[in-house]
Amino acid sequence: MTTLLGFDYGTRKIGIAVGQTITASATPLVTLRYLQQRPDWGGIEQLIGEWQPAALIVGLPLDLDDSECEIVPRVRRFARQLEGRFRLPVHFADERMTSREAASRTAGTRIKPDQLDAIAAQLILETWMSVQEAARRA
Repeated sequence: MTTLLGFDYGTRKIGIAVGQTITASATPLVTLRYLQQRPDWGGIEQLIGEWQPAALIVGLPLDLDDSECEIVPRVRRFARQLEGRFRLPVHFADERMTSREAASRTAGTRIKPDQLDAIAAQLILETWMSVQEAARRA
């Protein structure tokens, strides 16, 4: 079994989920808010220490026409920082529509708005695992 952490990067907060490859499923963990206009590196470090992931998966925001969104350079920088700080492999997953899907899945429920980012991270992680599984079978 391999444990992974997934990240839904935003400019003010980052949703994080944990997943494992045996069932290719993930669970939303937490949404961390920025501290002094920077990611909460201490919070991320704590989660990495707790879950001991083999790799980190970061959602890459693409438009429907496959072009990169304005935020992509910041997402790539965040991924490089993750890799440099924690010495873990970082992979990207197409995160198109994950925020909308997270909102759709939770419509009519009593969840806090911050939980949507962690649910989006769950979807990013599950998407990446399903793509890897499909590629392995091909």
